[in-house]
Amino acid sequence: MRNEHPNLIIIMADQLRLDAIGSYTPNINQLKEKSIVFERAYCASPICVPARGAFFTGKYPNETGCLINRGEETHSKVSPEHPHLYGLMEDMWDSWHTGKQHLQMASGLDKSPDSKTNWRKLEGRYEAFLKESNKVKPGGPNYRGIVPEMANGTITRPKAYSIPTVGRYEEESDYFIDEFIARDSVEAIRKRDRTKPFLLNAMFHAPHPPLNIPDPWFSKVDEVELPVNVGEWCSNQSPLQLYNLTGAIGARYSREEWKQTWKVYLGLVSLLDHCVCKIIDELKREDMYDNSLIIFTSDHGEMLGSHGLWQKMCMYEESVRTPLFMKFPVDFKPSVASCNTLVSSIDVLPTICDYMQIQHKSPMSGRSLMPLIAGSTLGRERIFIQYDGNGGRGNFQRCIVDGDYKLIIDMFKDETFVELYNVISDPQERENLAFQDHTHRTRIEQMLIHLQEHMQVTNDLLELPEILYDKFLKDYTEFKA
Repeated sequence: MRNEHPNLIIIMADQLRLDAIGSYTPNINQLKEKSIVFERAYCASPICVPARGAFFTGKYPNETGCLINRGEETHSKVSPEHPHLYGLMEDMWDSWHTGKQHLQMASGLDKSPDSKTNWRKLEGRYEAFLKESNKVKPGGPNYRGIVPEMANGTITRPKAYSIPTVGRYEEESDYFIDEFIARDSVEAIRKRDRTKPFLLNAMFHAPHPPLNIPDPWFSKVDEVELPVNVGEWCSNQSPLQLYNLTGAIGARYSREEWKQTWKVYLGLVSLLDHCVCKIIDELKREDMYDNSLIIFTSDHGEMLGSHGLWQKMCMYEESVRTPLFMKFPVDFKPSVASCNTLVSSIDVLPTICDYMQIQHKSPMSGRSLMPLIAGSTLGRERIFIQYDGNGGRGNFQRCIVDGDYKLIIDMFKDETFVELYNVISDPQERENLAFQDHTHRTRIEQMLIHLQEHMQVTNDLLELPEILYDKFLKDYTEFKA
């Protein structure tokens, strides 16, 4: 007997490039074919914890207070007054969480005695599983390197972060991180409270580094065709990325070296696809698939050598564009199969609330996508993305995507660099149009106005410099490549 309310299954990858979905993802492809595909979906921040804080609250990082991954306590957690998906749904739905727990709440979400969610989080449990089995964890010192990290914009400290090193994980695949998460997810489906509709947030680790993965996935990809901008420091891209983890690591590697990294990354994507299949198959076995809203997405992307950069933490398409597929229950008939309107990750929670008829507890900045799903052509004119640092505030970027154009403001200490791209005609962002002030000045100035208005409305802690664009042209034109 099916519940009156649909089940909700959210499957989130970590650091999945949009263009990695294809030859090695037959199961994700099949889900995509059954889904509404949002072709121009973007994260709210290209880093894990702020991205997920925004996704699960429907609010921008500026509003949640969660701006960085860790470190400064006041900026690394979502303030407790912000309602989130778990709290909105766990009374009526049987709520389960599996995998990474990166919705970091100041109130300690998964430790709260008031939480009704069944927490099967990765952290701690996976390490205990390996210890009990006398197995080693993937990665290690050979997969990390030292980079400079800014703290509070004033102090540089050395920190170890992942590098593009690849290697075969010598333990059996059953002991790999994402196989562990997949087993937890299948167990959650089997152990659910069958008197309630089911909620599963399956938060996978793949294809996040370390790229130390088991066979057959390590050896799965023989050849790879790299995008043109891999290993290329593109003409007039921001030199300030060299102060960020992205460039401090990424600029060390040649195009030829990136080929092996790509092969293993795609192998890890294939492993993710295999794990997604396990969840879908179990939903079908339990006769839940047809009555489930299944959302597949990623918290952000991965540069993987594009622009000569590594990881995320920047505003290029490879880092901020995300897959967003929604497969609705069979009794709901969407009017469209795909949507080319600009969409932000903060729009997902309002969409869930709209479709599931869940009452909001407070206003969200995200907008329901249900009108677009019903065939409306009226969506967002523009979206906003921000980055404030990783382990400390210090490397700042603000971004606005307006129609076909993207404006990036990159700030480090006293420098500000401006980039403008037509992401439709130049999807790999190889031509920075910001130096063409006679052609694009009006556009840039108008986009800056919209960006500054957004920053003010969301109480951004950052202020953009005055006469920003003219100063940029004066400072950088003579050094233009």
